[in-house]
Amino acid sequence: MQTPSVAIVILNWNGKEFLEKFLPSVILSVYANTQGTLHKKIIVADNASTDDSVIFLQQNYPQISILQISSNQGFAHGYNTVLKQVESDYYILLNNDVEVTPNWIEPVISLMQSDLSIAACQPKLLAYNDKGKFEYAGASGGWLDQFGYPFMRGRIFDVCETDTGQYDDAKPCFWASGAALFVRSSVYHELEGLDEYFFAHQEEIDFCWRAQLAGYKIYVQPASVVYHVGGGTLPKGNSLKSFLNFRNNLIMMAKNLPICSAIWKIPLRLKLDALSAWRGLLSGDIGYFFAIVKAHFYFFGWLLFNKKKSIVSVKRGKKLDGLYQGSVVWAYFIQKKRTFFEIINSK
Repeated sequence: MQTPSVAIVILNWNGKEFLEKFLPSVILSVYANTQGTLHKKIIVADNASTDDSVIFLQQNYPQISILQISSNQGFAHGYNTVLKQVESDYYILLNNDVEVTPNWIEPVISLMQSDLSIAACQPKLLAYNDKGKFEYAGASGGWLDQFGYPFMRGRIFDVCETDTGQYDDAKPCFWASGAALFVRSSVYHELEGLDEYFFAHQEEIDFCWRAQLAGYKIYVQPASVVYHVGGGTLPKGNSLKSFLNFRNNLIMMAKNLPICSAIWKIPLRLKLDALSAWRGLLSGDIGYFFAIVKAHFYFFGWLLFNKKKSIVSVKRGKKLDGLYQGSVVWAYFIQKKRTFFEIINSK
């Protein structure tokens, strides 16, 4: 069987320091056929950076293709724009703040080649600054609870577990992290890519949800390991990040839930968000409070004016992998469960 082609596409915005630090590991990535011919290409998509990212790449990495985007319209729009210009069997959407290991590509591609219904897959993500711990943005495969709250094998809210090999099995999951997202190019274009209204945050969860609804599978392959810094563009606690997370999560639920579920789950979710907002305000985080209020206003605006533009036709009826039928909020805050296994096995 012919070795499939792979394009590593790094979306960059003012990330010269990350490119300096982590591009060497990407260059050293091993992925070749039995004759030693390389089947990977590396592309940096620059999202209208105002630092010296492009000059740095031109001077130091002439072998890397640079695709420049005229304005910064976020993660989703940036990738959609660039991937229309990239021909490859597989895309790897890689954050610029990720250090990869030499043999990180082959285990994932081999898994996806063994089952052509796998649309997307992620490696195991560990923390760059504490390499024995799972990383906040990906860990070992994403799950979703019935009220739309994402969590992971290895990370529940702010608790990142120590990696002891407890999640080293390749398994279906609900969503794969956008920090290092392997995706079958044909499926990416079939599903019309990422939802550009999201701008950034949770667009990969929405994509994976749509992929599952269309009959595909999402996987994690922990035999592949990468190390992620995280928060390079929008640090944790940033009000814009909170706004995008809350707004996009509600939009994702409205897009993908069956109507019979959406009519009661979304109102309940709005109430849970309100509780979180008041909790933030009482603890002195005014920015967090107003970010959630703003997110709710923008969500209702999307319902009124943008909903039809974001809906892609999907099939329904497939049992979704990685969907927890309980409440991760209840398990974490009330039952004090702190690990994935504790929550999944809780009654």
